[in-house]
Formats: sequence, structure tokens, C-alpha cells
Amino acid sequence: MSYDFRWAVLWEQPYGLWMLEGIRTTIGLGLVSWFFALLLGIVIGTCRFSRINPLRWLAAAYTEFFRNIPLLLHLFIWYFAAPSILPSFMVEYLYLELDHVEFWVVVIGLSIYTSSRVAEQIRAGLNSIHGDQFSAALSTGLTQLQMYRYVILPQVIRIMIPPLTTEFLTTFKNTSLAMTVGVLETTFMSQQIEAYTFHGLEATTGASLVYLIITLVIMFSMGRVEKK
Repeated sequence: MSYDFRWAVLWEQPYGLWMLEGIRTTIGLGLVSWFFALLLGIVIGTCRFSRINPLRWLAAAYTEFFRNIPLLLHLFIWYFAAPSILPSFMVEYLYLELDHVEFWVVVIGLSIYTSSRVAEQIRAGLNSIHGDQFSAALSTGLTQLQMYRYVILPQVIRIMIPPLTTEFLTTFKNTSLAMTVGVLETTFMSQQIEAYTFHGLEATTGASLVYLIITLVIMFSMGRVEKK
């Protein structure tokens, strides 16, 4: 085997700084996208369970439309196509004045895509709650909003922690597609290191270990949450 291994490219300068910057961007993308995806997914999933037909239909349309479009296409739509159809003031702010526009484009695309998957899981969790829980909550004088906030959703979130953990992990792994629109995250930086050093094995192995460590930390943290 004639390959010349040189693992030092992962910490030699400037390559070590490139990798650290990519890790920071990956973590930022994953956390921000998951925050918005979880909030939006809870709202959409709850709307899918609503007795108001138009609200339920809109939520179902949102879920089926966005979760059945590949994430890569989501990113291309928001980065290449959206500027052609959005109002001029939005295009001027989002694509011309906003710093790190590529980062926020990925946040939008990844949040919407993930929220549609979370919404379906929340709906499944709501279906697992017995109907007597709803009746009992309403009989105490709670409004519909208070019923969901204080009685139903806390039970649903507890039930849905394992599948939500899976979505959390997937969100971080999906950030690797951000390189396609120019975001300097971990995968992008590993390819840059490969291009400059011709040590692709070391670069991609380093990136793989980064994702593995991030996902293990998430699994451990969510496991603690589930036990509580």
C-alpha cells in the first residue's frame, strides 16, 4: 500500500482552523434549524389534529408537500429560485443586505423540511393520547389552547422523545448538504483540506469523526432527558 498517511493535516495550520470553523458552523446550523423546526413542527402537528377542517387541511398539505421534496431541492429552491418570486423588499434584505445569507437560506430550508417530519410525529403522538384526556382537561374550564399547552403537549413530547431524538440527529447530518450552496461547514472544509493537501482519506475521516461525536453527544443528552 503506497498511500502516504499524514493525519497531521487535520490540525496543521491553516487546515486545523478550517476544520474548527466548519465544526462551529455545523453546530450552529443544526441547533438553529432544530429550534425553528421543533417550534413549527409542534404548531403544524397540532393543527393537523384540529377539528377545524380548513386548518387541518392546510397543515396536512404543508406536511405532505414539504416532507416529500428532497432536502437538496429545498436548498436550491430557497437559494436560486426564491429571489425570482419574492417581493423586491424581501429579496433586497434577505439576499443583499443580510450577512451570511447562505447560512440563513440553509436554516430556512432545513427548518421547513424537518418541521414537516416533526409535525407528523407530533400528530402520531396526539393520536396516542386517549380521548378522555381531552374531555377531562376541557371539563376543568381550560380553553383549547390551555388544554394543549398544559395537559396534552407535555404528554406528547415525553412520548415522542425517542423519534424526536432521531430527527435531531438527522438535522445535524443533513447540514452537510449546506456545502452545495456555499456554506463553509464541516464537509465543505474537509473537501477544501483534501483539495489543498491531496489527503482525502484523512480529511473525510476527520469529518466523519466530527459527525459521530456530535451525534453521540446528542444521543447521550437526549437519553438523560428521556430518563428524567
